[in-house]
Amino acid sequence: MMNQVHNAFTLFMSLLVEALPFLLLGVLFSSALLLFVDETKLLSSIPRNPVLGALIGSSIGFLFPVCECGNVPVARRLLMQGASPSVAIGFLLAAPTVNPIVIWSTWTAFRDQPELVVLRVVFSLAIATIIGSIFSWQKDLTPFVQPMVARAMAQSSEAKSDKIRTQDMSSDAPLSSPLLQSGTFLLGTPGSPQRLDATTMETVLLASKAGNFGGAGAALPGDRLFSQRLRLFVENVMAELRELGGVLVLGSAIAAIIQVAAPRDLIISLGQGPVTSIIAMLVLGAVVSICSTVDAFFALSFASTFTTGSLLAFLVFGPMIDIKGIGLMMSIFKVKPLVYLFLISGQLTFLLTLAYNLKFS
Repeated sequence: MMNQVHNAFTLFMSLLVEALPFLLLGVLFSSALLLFVDETKLLSSIPRNPVLGALIGSSIGFLFPVCECGNVPVARRLLMQGASPSVAIGFLLAAPTVNPIVIWSTWTAFRDQPELVVLRVVFSLAIATIIGSIFSWQKDLTPFVQPMVARAMAQSSEAKSDKIRTQDMSSDAPLSSPLLQSGTFLLGTPGSPQRLDATTMETVLLASKAGNFGGAGAALPGDRLFSQRLRLFVENVMAELRELGGVLVLGSAIAAIIQVAAPRDLIISLGQGPVTSIIAMLVLGAVVSICSTVDAFFALSFASTFTTGSLLAFLVFGPMIDIKGIGLMMSIFKVKPLVYLFLISGQLTFLLTLAYNLKFS
């Protein structure tokens, strides 16, 4: 009994130590996306077509190498800033696999089976795109997400509507004074008053550095803007780490307990059947909750006893849906959509890998 407790604690600590750096990376990127990236331009550049949006969202992970711990805060931030469900869910499911670090580690582990590397990326992109497209049929996603995310999505939608109304008013009354329009304006500058937005603040800061406004005091608005952004960046990082870190600890503890209690010998005995091997590796991928950057080496230990299709099932399904990841996803979704994500991704993974087993095994 004590030996099992010791093993469970060791597994818990290893999962936690392995996952925390990637969670931190995701939180840092999420906060940077919030404060230092013009998300309006980023999201407006993505096609509105649900399938193309899901495909591009799934491919964005190649630019941001985060695993299944780091992609959750980024996907949540995308939703809160007004990204379509197809884009956010495509990124959520594909980013842990479709990134250069994971591709390199998979190639290192399965150098003699390059088809595993290619099919892992192709299957992950296909599944994420299909599920993202399915969720895009839901016009209003707020009933399926947590209240905090729903409020942020509603605020983002209202902000977009206000911006459109402001632009329409400006185009309808081009000769009206800018001070009669809604918004905040910068006074005391040469010429007409200027709207106080990010572009104006940048112009003011550059001009003050060049000495065009005469005096050090003119640089204060830009200095205050940077210090406020930096403070908000740090506060957002701390808040998300507190929220997601607690969920990560709980998920890692559950995964460690299940790993110790699961009859591993029975799972291995099922590894030769084209169907049972896939089911066993799907269950194993969901339970072990190993990071996608090193899971290829874990799968390599089963290469001699399990079918190739079942190894693919582990490598594709595990990074998308595992116990630790489900715990983190609960910070975005309610239970019902999580069940949908679990079932649909599991079924698609099973069908694709079974087709491979029947065709090539």
